[in-house]
Amino acid sequence: MSPAPVSEALKRIKPSATIAVTSKARDLKAAGHDVIGLGAGEPDFDTPENIKEAAIKAIRDGKTKYTNVDGIDELKQAICAKFKRDNGLDYKPSQINVSPGGKPVIYNAFVATLDPGDEVVIPTPYWVSYPEMVALCGGVPVAAEAKAEDNYKLKPETLDAAITPKTKWLIFNSPSNPSGAAYTRAELKALCDVLMKHPHVWILTDDMYEHLVYDGFEFTTPAQVEPALYERTLTMNGVSKAYSMTGWRIGYAGGPEPLIKGMAKVMSQTTSNPCSISQWAAVEALNGTQEFIKPNQELFKGRRDLVVGMLNQAQGLRCPTPEGAFYVYPDCSGTIGKTSKGGVKIATDEDFCTALLEEEKVAVVFGSAFGLGPAFRVSYATSNAALEEACTRIQRFCGNLE
Repeated sequence: MSPAPVSEALKRIKPSATIAVTSKARDLKAAGHDVIGLGAGEPDFDTPENIKEAAIKAIRDGKTKYTNVDGIDELKQAICAKFKRDNGLDYKPSQINVSPGGKPVIYNAFVATLDPGDEVVIPTPYWVSYPEMVALCGGVPVAAEAKAEDNYKLKPETLDAAITPKTKWLIFNSPSNPSGAAYTRAELKALCDVLMKHPHVWILTDDMYEHLVYDGFEFTTPAQVEPALYERTLTMNGVSKAYSMTGWRIGYAGGPEPLIKGMAKVMSQTTSNPCSISQWAAVEALNGTQEFIKPNQELFKGRRDLVVGMLNQAQGLRCPTPEGAFYVYPDCSGTIGKTSKGGVKIATDEDFCTALLEEEKVAVVFGSAFGLGPAFRVSYATSNAALEEACTRIQRFCGNLE
């Protein structure tokens, strides 16, 4: 039998490291090992009851047919109201895209706009899927390093240096996956000032963690901070993180009408509409009570403080305190060159994470997968008891390095 044909586009991309780590942890658990998985990027809270009930009602009301390819009118209206309420941004329903998850929003925008050789500036550390989606569409991902000593926030001069005449997009993510770093209004305005100098560059801002910010942090988004960027900004969000709806697969975006139409054209020949039931659930998520968001924030903040405190007590680790999301991104450069208790030479952050999983049964994602190492990502979207035990194991692993 001849091997399956593989396209050049497929050869350009790597599989998701986060999914790989989560799968490996699941397999080890199934084999009877006491594994603590800190790789998955999803809240451990259940979807709120009012949202579930809206979905059940939609099923009973027979709302199970095809919808408009890029979203029902009721959800687009709810998204417009959300953008106005939370971000001070005015969009019409014709400027709204609803896709089956946040990834398709980004991918559809790139399919609709990128030509071979077009560059996309991506601050590192980045979510693992950004550069792969760019490459899949024939674009060129260009890394712009946000350093650990700057709490993983991109400096304006670094952004400016990364932009060339070939740059088509900047992907901006605050609060960040994987670092949890979030930009203040002043920090964001400084980046927007750079973008104002380069009118050919569009901005795709991933605001998925908007409602997961701590210590009184005020979230802002580029088109809100610099209204002159409104006409070349795609403001992306979704219901997965704030509303604990990862499996419902609803992402959305607001942007200029021609771009939104182009994205809908892509969807018309690929996914077609997002799940009709999930769309009605998302209407309730955005229009219904938001009272659970604040208590969830407080729970996540407590977990963040627990993890940061314990990891900073581990030998060879340095863990900044992030402003948002539910990740920390400790620098593990102090462990490189050492040898684990099990005899593994730690030459890279991937070595560190592999040995940690094998010897202490703690699953984390190595930082090089996010474009910046040596470091690793911890998701603290799990119980305090699991986090405390995991961090104790990480301290022990680091303490045993020689």
